[in-house]
Amino acid sequence: MKNVIDNSKKGLYSLWYGVAAMLFILSCYSCEKDNLDVQEVFPFEVKVMPVPKEIGTGETVEIRITIVSNGNYNGNQFYIRYFQNEGDGSLRQLPLKPYLPNDLYPLLDREFRLYYLSKSIVSQNFDVWIVDGFGNEKQLNFQFNNKKLTPPIR
Repeated sequence: MKNVIDNSKKGLYSLWYGVAAMLFILSCYSCEKDNLDVQEVFPFEVKVMPVPKEIGTGETVEIRITIVSNGNYNGNQFYIRYFQNEGDGSLRQLPLKPYLPNDLYPLLDREFRLYYLSKSIVSQNFDVWIVDGFGNEKQLNFQFNNKKLTPPIR
C-alpha cells in the first residue's frame, strides 16, 4: 500500500513540475520581440496658416506652422531645413540668426513661426523640410510673386 501512495505522490510532483515547465516555456514565447506590438515610428502632419501671395523687396512674411503628431513620444525631436530655389531671401525663427540653406536645425516647439525676408526684386520660391528623429519628413513649398510697388503720386 505504501508503494501506491509513494507512486501517486511522485505522479503529483511530476505533474506540478510539468505544469511549471509549460508555464515557463509559454512565458518565454510571449516575450519574443516579434510578438510585441511596439510602435517605433510616429507619423506627423504639418499645418501651415495662409501666407500672402506677393512680397516686396525688404518685406517680411510671417509663416505660422504647427506639427501634429499621430502619437506622443516624448523622446521624438523635430528639425527644420530649407532651400531657396528662386530669388533671394532669408528664413529664420526669432530671435535666432537666419538659417543657412540645407543645414539642419532643431525645433524647440511643435508650434512656431518662421519669418521670411525678401531680398529680391523677382519672384521667390523656397522649400522647407520638417524632419523627425525617426527619419519621417514633410516638405513644404512657398512661392511669392514680386509685389509691384507703385511710386507715390506727387
